[in-house]
Amino acid sequence: MKKIFSNKYVLYSLFVIGGLFLGWLFFHSSTGKEDKHNHTTAQDGKATIWTCSMHPHIRMDKPGKCPICGMDLIPLSQSTVTVDPGAIHLTKEAAELANVLTSVVTKQKPIKEVRLYGKVQADERLLQSQVAHIPGRIEKLLVNFTGEGVRKGQTLALIYSPELVTAQQELLETVKTKDSQPEMYEASKEKLRQWKLTDEQIAKIESSGVVQNNFEVVSNTTGIVTARRVNNGDHIAQGTVLYDIADLSTVWLMFDAYESDLPFLNEGNKISFTVQAMPGTNFSGNIIFIDPVIDPVTRVSKVRVEINNKSGKLKPEMFATGIVNANLAEYKNNFIIPRSAVLWTGKRSIVYVKQSGTDEPIFKIREIELGPMLGSSYVVTDGLNEGEEIVTQGTFSVDAAAQLEGKPSMMNQDGGKTSTGHNHGDAQNTEGKEENTDHSAHQQQTQTVSEHSNHSSQEMAQHEIFSVSGNCEMCKERIENTAKSVKGVLSASWDVNTRKMNVEYNSKETSKDAIQKAIAKVGHDTEKVKANDNVYNNLPDCCKYRK
Repeated sequence: MKKIFSNKYVLYSLFVIGGLFLGWLFFHSSTGKEDKHNHTTAQDGKATIWTCSMHPHIRMDKPGKCPICGMDLIPLSQSTVTVDPGAIHLTKEAAELANVLTSVVTKQKPIKEVRLYGKVQADERLLQSQVAHIPGRIEKLLVNFTGEGVRKGQTLALIYSPELVTAQQELLETVKTKDSQPEMYEASKEKLRQWKLTDEQIAKIESSGVVQNNFEVVSNTTGIVTARRVNNGDHIAQGTVLYDIADLSTVWLMFDAYESDLPFLNEGNKISFTVQAMPGTNFSGNIIFIDPVIDPVTRVSKVRVEINNKSGKLKPEMFATGIVNANLAEYKNNFIIPRSAVLWTGKRSIVYVKQSGTDEPIFKIREIELGPMLGSSYVVTDGLNEGEEIVTQGTFSVDAAAQLEGKPSMMNQDGGKTSTGHNHGDAQNTEGKEENTDHSAHQQQTQTVSEHSNHSSQEMAQHEIFSVSGNCEMCKERIENTAKSVKGVLSASWDVNTRKMNVEYNSKETSKDAIQKAIAKVGHDTEKVKANDNVYNNLPDCCKYRK
């Protein structure tokens, strides 16, 4: 029994000794390899730098947690590409998180889409007033209501006129002596002609030998009665207007064009339009006249389009929306870039250009000169070369990263650190110095680069939301154009449904109150400022929001 226990103890001892020996071999070998690897890396000068995908300015020489947001650090890709000191170098992960996209600058045909709003109106040349050419009393109106259609030669009313009765009697007397005194006979007939009696009516009186007590007023034109001016029994004088008649076989489309749109509109331009009453039906015509005078209140000029309306589908006061595709021939050799690529400070227009010769996301800010806006794009007159690649989506995220690293940016032309509104302390450098910062409030944040960029932008541009009264798309364009005309406003957007105005502006150049005052001056009430009644009353009917 004792021999068996002795053998067991010996066996256990051998297992322990063997395990220790194998462990020594493994760890000794690994340590040697690691030391050799570190030594080789140090010799090659390619020590791994660790950064945060959300805060790319963080640089550390060992892995760990971001001192700002608590996210795991990632290795910074080492590149042999020479980076301009003023350029911003994002990690590929950060660019993907911020959804940064680029496109190559190209030349395109510059077509500016000008959107206009207006109404259908009667052709002023086809309006006519139906008047009474003799004094008398209205015995009977045969057309009794506004909107009734009439045709040329139709009897509209019966008038009793003592003067006409006397003139008929004179005619009948001169008929008896027309052979001996033809001058008297012709004079009596001419008197009736001056009262607009036709030769047929005069011949009927002459042949019947009976004086007519009631005179028929016949229509001079074909059209629609737009106003009835008299009632049965009214006494009228010569020249009194009985009806207003409009011929609607041809109508006008009267569009409102803002000052900024007028340089792109010319007589003869083709315009396609739709009316709210007939969705899905497209009409087209040509601009035949542009009013040379701008309305001092609404700040618009009238643009006229003439349309054939034999079918009668288009009715006066219908709302219409028109689009003119203006070909800007003078900009045919310029580049066209998306609006999303441009950051605009009011004085400077900038884009971020991708560094050539590398696939890595390295961008540098560049100031450009802009021409006219083409809907969702801009004409570039100076600052870009053909074939260059620019950021077209996520531009603000790239700019925010440049702000964090103290590189030249939208609001900081010369570079230098910009306060982000957080008490982060000193950023850790590439030598791995200890960062003196209080980051406890950020341990739970897991925001992306784009989210942080949006937060940083609040320091560069003030954002406000306030209510603005209005009704339609015409109101939207008027409100937004007015807000954008205020110096310092970066962007302005008004929602027709919620009636909320979103503005972004440089607080050093303007204020929320100044923007609201400007909007109220063109006829739209805001939260703090009410529009002048005279200005409001001059707005188009579709824009009047007060009950």
